[in-house]
Amino acid sequence: MTVTARINIETTAGRKILRELEKHRKLVKIEYPEIVALEKEKTYTVEEVFDECYDILSEFYGVDVHKL
Repeated sequence: MTVTARINIETTAGRKILRELEKHRKLVKIEYPEIVALEKEKTYTVEEVFDECYDILSEFYGVDVHKL
């Protein structure tokens, strides 16, 4: 029989419980939630960010901000 528990490891007590469970590797299987979604997101260069901002400002003001 298996039991599934959700432990909030952002608290001191939660981290203590997790450390205790980690001591019993043969009996306990720990599954961490996937946080890799942030790593898969695209990163942008400074130039790409400024170009996007210039496009937004150009559309808002009706003037080509790239030429200013």
